[in-house]
Amino acid sequence: MLIAPIASEALYATLRYPFRLLHSANEKINSEALALALLIPSLPESSRGRMQRLWRLTVPGYNPPLGQLMFCRHSSPWRSTSSVLAAAALGLRAPSTRLVLPGRRYGQKVPDKYLLTDAATLPFSFSGTYWKPSAHHLCLSTRDASHRTHMHEYKSLSTRPCSSIASALPAGGIPAPSMSSEPQVDYRLPTTVRPTHYDLTIRTDLEKSRFDGFVKVHLDILKDTSQLVFNTAELELSNPVLYSEALHMEQTPSTLSFDTIMERGFLSFTTPLPADSKAQLSLSFTGQLTGAMMGYYKSVGGEDGKDVYALTQFEPTIARKAFPCWDEPSLKATFAVTLISRADTVNLSNMSVASESIYEPGTTPETNIVLSWLSTKLSTLGSENADKWIITGFDTSPPAMAWANGHFKYLESSYVSPLSGKTRPLRIYATAEIIHQAQFALDLKRQILPIYEKVFDIEYPLPKLDTLVAHDYDAGAMENWGLITGRTSTLLLDPKSSDLPTKKHVAETQCHEVAHMWFGDITTMAWWDNLFRDVGGRGHDSWIFPEWKLNSAFVSGRFAYALNVDAKISSHPIEVECPDANMVNQIFDGLSYAKAAAVLRMLASFVGEEGFLKGVSVYLKKHLFKNSVTKDLWNGHDIPKMMDNWVKTTGYPVLTVTEAENGIHVRQDRFLDSGPANATDNQTIWTIPLSILTVTAKGDVIVNRELVLDQRSMFIPLDVTKPFKLNAGTVSFCRVFYPPERLVKIGREAAQSPSPFSIEDRMGIVDDALALSKAGFSKVSSALSLIDVLRNEQEYLVWDSISKNLAQMRNVWWEHDDIADFIDGFRRELFTPIVQRLGYVASQEDDADTQELRTLAIEAASFAGEKSVVKELTDRFAYYLKTGDDSRIPAELEQAIYNAAVLHGGREEWEAVKHIAAKPKTPSSGVAAMLAMCATEDLDLAEETFQYTMTDARDQDLMYFFRGLAMNKKTRRLLVVNFKKNYDAFDKRLEGNYSMQFLVSIAISPLSSDKDYEETVEFFKTKDTSKYDMVLKQSLDSIASRSAWIKRSTNDVQEWFRSRTSLSKV
Repeated sequence: MLIAPIASEALYATLRYPFRLLHSANEKINSEALALALLIPSLPESSRGRMQRLWRLTVPGYNPPLGQLMFCRHSSPWRSTSSVLAAAALGLRAPSTRLVLPGRRYGQKVPDKYLLTDAATLPFSFSGTYWKPSAHHLCLSTRDASHRTHMHEYKSLSTRPCSSIASALPAGGIPAPSMSSEPQVDYRLPTTVRPTHYDLTIRTDLEKSRFDGFVKVHLDILKDTSQLVFNTAELELSNPVLYSEALHMEQTPSTLSFDTIMERGFLSFTTPLPADSKAQLSLSFTGQLTGAMMGYYKSVGGEDGKDVYALTQFEPTIARKAFPCWDEPSLKATFAVTLISRADTVNLSNMSVASESIYEPGTTPETNIVLSWLSTKLSTLGSENADKWIITGFDTSPPAMAWANGHFKYLESSYVSPLSGKTRPLRIYATAEIIHQAQFALDLKRQILPIYEKVFDIEYPLPKLDTLVAHDYDAGAMENWGLITGRTSTLLLDPKSSDLPTKKHVAETQCHEVAHMWFGDITTMAWWDNLFRDVGGRGHDSWIFPEWKLNSAFVSGRFAYALNVDAKISSHPIEVECPDANMVNQIFDGLSYAKAAAVLRMLASFVGEEGFLKGVSVYLKKHLFKNSVTKDLWNGHDIPKMMDNWVKTTGYPVLTVTEAENGIHVRQDRFLDSGPANATDNQTIWTIPLSILTVTAKGDVIVNRELVLDQRSMFIPLDVTKPFKLNAGTVSFCRVFYPPERLVKIGREAAQSPSPFSIEDRMGIVDDALALSKAGFSKVSSALSLIDVLRNEQEYLVWDSISKNLAQMRNVWWEHDDIADFIDGFRRELFTPIVQRLGYVASQEDDADTQELRTLAIEAASFAGEKSVVKELTDRFAYYLKTGDDSRIPAELEQAIYNAAVLHGGREEWEAVKHIAAKPKTPSSGVAAMLAMCATEDLDLAEETFQYTMTDARDQDLMYFFRGLAMNKKTRRLLVVNFKKNYDAFDKRLEGNYSMQFLVSIAISPLSSDKDYEETVEFFKTKDTSKYDMVLKQSLDSIASRSAWIKRSTNDVQEWFRSRTSLSKV
C-alpha cells in the first residue's frame, strides 16, 4: 500500500460532512488495476488534521477480493506537511504483511487478510497530492525510478469543493508519468510575486492575551497572476484590499481561502496583475497570545509570577503566526513597524524608536492611518475605548523583524566601532526581579562586538543591539537582528556567583548569538537545506576568556556530541533536504549545530585560522543583505571538493591504522556505532586532513597538516619506532583505530608529564577508545586500561572526558547491578583522591581549570557513592534545612548537594528542593533543583515528581525533569511508563514548538534491551511522529546499539573488573 498526503480547501469545506471517496482504475500504470482513494475525514478543529488511529474504509465502486483496504495515518517524511490521506493499492497480495511507508525505516504491521502491495512493485511512488482551490484542480505528483518528480493536474467538473474531489480524476484514470517532465515542488510559495517591504502595525493587549493589527505588503509582480498565495497560521484575516500601480485600481478578492495544513492563504482576484508591475496588499488580522513559545506569544515573570509580557520567536517558519507574510528565507523584505500597547508598558523592536506618543481615545486627533485604525478598533471594544495606549514607531529595518511588549527594565552600555568610530547603544531588558543578573551578558556583548567587526572587516550595520531575557523560551536563544532573545538560564548570572560553568554558558550563548548578526542576519541561507552555515559558527568567546581553554573544551562538547549522533545509521547530512515545515523544525537539532561547527573548525585548521576568517570576510561582503548557498562559502577558499562529502553525506570515517616496517597503512571506512559498516553503507570517500603528529629523537613534536587521505587507503612512510598519532589536536571529524599494541604505547605517552600529546589529543584518545569498543572494533577492557593509565592526569578537560565516558558505560549497563557497582567503584577510585587534594572550598588563587576539576571530582565521587563526599554534601544541606542559611551551598556545588540530599534523604529534603525549584534565586539554581527532584529512589516521590511536570512545570523546563528521571536508574522505567501514559497530553501541550522531540529522545534513548526496542516501535506505530521522526529513528538506533554493546562486551567488562579486584586482594 502507498499513502500520500493531500492538502485541500475541500478539507475545510467538509469538516462536518461524511467521508468523500474516489476510485479510479488504470491499466496504463501497471498490469494490475490501481485503486486510488482520497479521504477527507471530519476531524475536530483541535486535532489539527492529525489522525491518531487507523481507518478501515469501504471504497464505493471497487470490490477487490476482500472488498476493503486499510488506511494508515499520514506521515510527513513523505516530504509534505499535509495530513489528509490518499492511498493507492494494487489488486494483488503483498509478499509480506508489512505496510510500506515511504520515507520511513519501519512499517506498520497489518493483518494479512487486507489488500496490500509492496511499494517496490510500482513503477513510481506518490510524492504528494494537493488541491489548487482557485483553479479547482487536483494535483498528483509522482516520483519515478530516477527520483524525478512529475506533476499531473486534473480539472474539476464542479466549482463546489465538496463535489470537486469526487469528479477530479478522469474516467480514463491516471496517465503514466512523463519521463520528460521537470521536477515540481509544492512546498515553496509560488514565484509569481515577491515582497519588498512591509508596513506593519501591531496592537498588543496583555490583559486580554490577544493582539491585532494590519499590514500593507509592497509587492513586485514577477509574472501575470490573478492569485496571491502567502503564509498565515492561527490568525483571523479580514479586509483584504489590493492596489495595482499598473492598473491604477483597487480591488477586493473574489475569494479568500486557506490551507491550514500548508499554512497558506489564497486570494483570488477578478482582474489579473500584469508582470513587471508593483502592487500593495493590505490585510487586517487578529490573533491570540498563547504560551506556545512560538510566533507572538506570552511569557510570565515578576516577583509574584504574574507579570505577563509578550515576545516573538519566528525561527524557522513561525512569523506567519504573528502576521500574514511570505515566510521563506529567500523572500527578504524591509519592515516599518508600529507597536501599540497599553501606556504603562515598553515596546521593543529590532530598530531604534523613531517616534512615540500616548493615544487617549476621544482626545487625540486622528491624523494618520494608524490613529484612524486604532480609533475604529477601540470603538468596537467597549471598555477598552477609555484606556490610554502608547504608539511606538520604529525606524525602517533591513530584512529582519522581531518585537516585544511588557513591563521591562533595562541595563545600558555602549561600544565604539573600531571601523567607523561610531558609538552604538547596547541594552539588555528583563523583568524587574531578574534584571540585576543581566550585567555579565551585557558586558560580553560590549566586548565581543568590536572583535567581530575587526575579524569580519564589516561594521555592525544596525543603530543599536538589544537583548531580551525571557522566562518562557523554547530554544536557548535567538539571533534576532538588533533584538537578541533567550531564556533566563542562558543569559543570566548572579553577579555574586563564582559559578564558572554558568558563566561559560552565558558567554557562549551571547557570543554565539552576536556572531549571528553577521552569519544568518547580514547573509542568510537561500533555503533551509543550507541552515548549517548559519548555525554552525562558533561564538569565539575564547577571544575574551583564553584562560577557559574553550577551543579544547569544544572536543568534549559539541565535537563529541556530533560524533556520537552521526555514528548512527539514522543520522542526516548537515546539508539536508528540507521540503516542509516539519523537516525544517527537525533539522534544528544538535547535529546541525555541532557537526557544522566541527566541520568548519576542521576547515579552519586545514587552511589556517587567519586564511579561513579572511575567506569568511570575503563571503560576507559579497553577500551583504542577500541570500547564499553552500558553494558561496567554499568559494572563498577554493575547496568545495574537499567539503562536499562532509556537508552533503551522512556519517564520517574511521581511520584504521596498520603498521609496517617503514610506515603505516591508513584506510577509511564509514564509522557506525552498531558495528563495521557494510558495503551499502560504506560508499563515501571523504577528503580527510590527517594531521600526523610525530616525535623526533630529541623529543620535538612535529605535526604534518598538509597530508590528506582522499582515497580508500594509502601508505605513509613513517618511523614507527618513535611515537606518532593521527588527527593531531583532534580536529578532523573522524575516529582513529590503532592496533592494540600501539594504543598501549599511546596511552603511556599520554600519561607522561609533559606529554607529547596535547589536551585535545588526550581527550580524543579516550573518546575514540570507548566509541571503538562500543562499535565492536576493540575490547572495552582496552579502553578501561587506557583510562586507568591516565589516573595521574592533571587537566580538567581530560578528566571531563573520562567522567563522561564512564558515566556512559554505567548508563548502558544500568540493569546489570554487578557492572554498575564495578564502574562506581572505579569512579570512586579515580575521583576521590582529587577531592581529597583540592577540597571543597574554592580559593581566590584557583585558576579556571582547578575550579572546574574540583566541582567535577566532587560530583563524580558523590554520584558514585563515595561515603565521605556524600556526608560532606548532605551535612551542608542539613545545615540549610535547619537554619535557612544557604551560605554553605556555593553555586558551583548546588547540583551535587541537592542531588545528594534527595538521593540519601527523604520527603523533607525532596520538599525543600522542590521549593527551590519553584522559586529559585538564580536560573542555574532552579535547573539544579529540578534535576535533583528526580534523584530520589523513593518511587512514590518519583511519581510525585512526574506529576509535578504535568501540573506545575513550565513547558520550557520539562526536559530538565525528563533528563533527571532518565539519569536515575531507579526511575528510568517509571519515566517511560508515565510518558507513554500521558503521551497525548504532552503532544497537545507542546504542539507547535520543538520540545516534543526532546522529550521523546530523553525518555527512550537510555533504554538498552531488544525488548525495549520492540515495545518502543510498537508504541509509536499509532502516533503521529511527523514532527520528531528523525529523533525517533536516532533513539531507536541508540537502543539497538546499546543492546548490541551489552551482548558483545558484558563478559569482557566483568573479567576486567574482576581481574583488578583479584590483583588488589593479592
